[in-house]
Amino acid sequence: MADPIDRINFDDLNRLDPAEVCRRTPCTYNAVKRSYTIDVWGEPYCIAPADYSVLKMGPEPVRDHGLLSLFAVHYLLEKRSTALTGTWISEKELPGGATFYRGPHDLPTHLITERFANDLAAFDRRCKALHGTPLELADAAYRFEIVPQVPVALLYWCGDDEFPPEAKLLFDKNLGRYLASDVVYALAVGICERMGR
Repeated sequence: MADPIDRINFDDLNRLDPAEVCRRTPCTYNAVKRSYTIDVWGEPYCIAPADYSVLKMGPEPVRDHGLLSLFAVHYLLEKRSTALTGTWISEKELPGGATFYRGPHDLPTHLITERFANDLAAFDRRCKALHGTPLELADAAYRFEIVPQVPVALLYWCGDDEFPPEAKLLFDKNLGRYLASDVVYALAVGICERMGR
């Protein structure tokens, strides 16, 4: 399987001034190791652009080039000082979203509904374990701060005899001002995969 993080992304990050990257984003830079550390959804990631490497830190750091790692690299590359609007929108309402998020780019929210079905108590426990803040939406909903200034809302509806359970992700209206559609897609798939484990 091809590495989802193109080497050109690491090269682009390696060319940036670390002080400027740290000013724009909530990361730290280790000049000796030439690496950035940033928390993504409560887990520290170490990004070493010169080594073309992302490590998920823990008792035993492991190389992780999954979709949340791809998102983290692009966040360091592209994050701008953009205020949150407080307005939630769907992926299809992001710039270009109506044409991009379909077919092969449909968000795999079925991973969430297949895990939880109509078990809202289990859904609540999982969301709280991942540091979600409850929202008064749908049958159950939570807000997650994936990284600072990238909140995501996860909404959940139970099914019945006519309709299956449904999950939906919402994003701040300004997210599309600095992250491309494919990066938002990587973020969304990473969220669905982690919620569906």
